[in-house]
Amino acid sequence: MTSRIFTLLCSCLSIGLLASAQVPNYTVGKQVERKQESKTPPPADTSTAIAEVAKLMADNDGFLKNNKKLADYTKAINKSMGFGTASEEDLQYPSIDLYGEQSWHNNAVNPFIGSLKAEVPDSFMVDLSQFVYPLDELKRVNSRYGYRRRFRRMHYGIDISVRVGDTIRAAFDGKVRMVDFDRRGYGHYVVVRHTNGLETLYAHNSRVLIKENQIVRAGDPIALGGSTGRSTGPHLHFETRYLGQAINPDHLIDFNTGVPKCEEYLCLASKYNGGNGRGAINRASHRASSSGVQMYRIRQGDTLSTIAKRHGTSVNKLCSLNNISSRTTLRVGRSIRVR
Repeated sequence: MTSRIFTLLCSCLSIGLLASAQVPNYTVGKQVERKQESKTPPPADTSTAIAEVAKLMADNDGFLKNNKKLADYTKAINKSMGFGTASEEDLQYPSIDLYGEQSWHNNAVNPFIGSLKAEVPDSFMVDLSQFVYPLDELKRVNSRYGYRRRFRRMHYGIDISVRVGDTIRAAFDGKVRMVDFDRRGYGHYVVVRHTNGLETLYAHNSRVLIKENQIVRAGDPIALGGSTGRSTGPHLHFETRYLGQAINPDHLIDFNTGVPKCEEYLCLASKYNGGNGRGAINRASHRASSSGVQMYRIRQGDTLSTIAKRHGTSVNKLCSLNNISSRTTLRVGRSIRVR
């Protein structure tokens, strides 16, 4: 009897995973209106989620009618068991369904060049929750994203002050697509494609520590700060790109605190100009602080208890918000939701 229940649970979880993997078909260039689904948040703890799965299994009609709920419970179980991070297969082929195979090359920062065009979905949600600040300590932003009248050109990223030799770290999990040197521009630079759909660029480094096609995890050292290329002093030029097109990093990250401004960022086809690198996604819609979400960057010596006390909440609430347990190991530089 016990083995039969275990088998049924495994089958149920498999079906749930298949259900959660389904994605809608997108029409390029056309915004699709979707009805707002009522969502019941899945249980934060594994035992409750498994109990809910078993309850749905016991009711055949309920099982079929609640396929979406079953998928949510399955995701909660996977995340609480540590399966929420990017798999080795995802890292080996990051965002391949979005970018396609032909865009993986080291010929240009924008992977969609010449006759190669991006197939842009009507909307794409970028997960920012795993962001790690690219330096070991918060530094002053010297120059923001935007058009520079003085130089009559666009500045596609932000410039963060560094010392020569400072460690530069990967912002998200991903794989290195380009390592190159541009004497009149980026100097020694790195482009990493991530599993969340973004590519990030790190420029003016004194030395690059990784190689092309190397897998990196968020927070891994990838370069040392410098002032190579067209640079007037040591700084990190940091860019965030979606299908080759620049997004203002300030729309994604609060560089005063080093944490994401939102958990998820919505990129819309209506804001995409073809990925030619001459423009940018000026302001894609996003779920920001207006929803009450507040993030905190984990520091050396932090525990769930100290974080909870600092923000006037409880450890149980933090665990529920982040789908973690009280025994989860906190990684310095990662972000955690506190509201």
